[in-house]
Amino acid sequence: MPDGVTDMTTDQVLEIVQNAREHGAVPNLRNADLTGASLAYASLYGANLTGADLAGANLAYANLRDADLAYAKLCGADLTRVSLADADLFGVDLYGANLTGADLTGASLAYANLYGANLTGADLAGAKLAYANLGEWTVLCIGPIGSRGAYLTYKARPGFEEVMTGCFRGTLAQFEARVRETHGNNQYGQEYAAAIACIKGLRDMPLRARVHRATRTWVSKNKEEQRDDR
Repeated sequence: MPDGVTDMTTDQVLEIVQNAREHGAVPNLRNADLTGASLAYASLYGANLTGADLAGANLAYANLRDADLAYAKLCGADLTRVSLADADLFGVDLYGANLTGADLTGASLAYANLYGANLTGADLAGAKLAYANLGEWTVLCIGPIGSRGAYLTYKARPGFEEVMTGCFRGTLAQFEARVRETHGNNQYGQEYAAAIACIKGLRDMPLRARVHRATRTWVSKNKEEQRDDR
């Protein structure tokens, strides 16, 4: 498929993937626009896109929940508000991808490359991030915790920080003030206070001490062995 194919339907995407599998090739969806009238908000739920080349593709608002995107190339892709909940993103290349508002709850991102990706507003509750390359991002998920029994996710990079839990989204200082106002020193207030102290400790560490990095060269040489880490 030539680069830059636009306005694709779900069936066309799956046909390209199936044809590539049958011929032992990598599914090529590079620069594809997958947000045309026929695919916007449509479902690729559970689709097998292992190793697919989706570099630069527009997948904004697409439903890829529970999809298999292990080792896929999504560098520079637009994944604004995409649903990737419980998806397999093991070893995926998300270099420079736009994940603003994406749902990544429960996703496997072990060994993924997220260097330069935009994670603003992305929900990473319960996501697996072992050995992911987060670039300048600091990400910490704690939970279940508090009165809702939900995950507390802290994301930060130079000049930006974000706490997300339940319907709350704001800075760490704003969250700390909300906890004091809502829970005071009760059981949940103490749980949140401990989590806040943990976040502050992590935030104050040097970047090299808090980020696990994995090179793509090492990942590519040990694919089958590493998939056990998911």
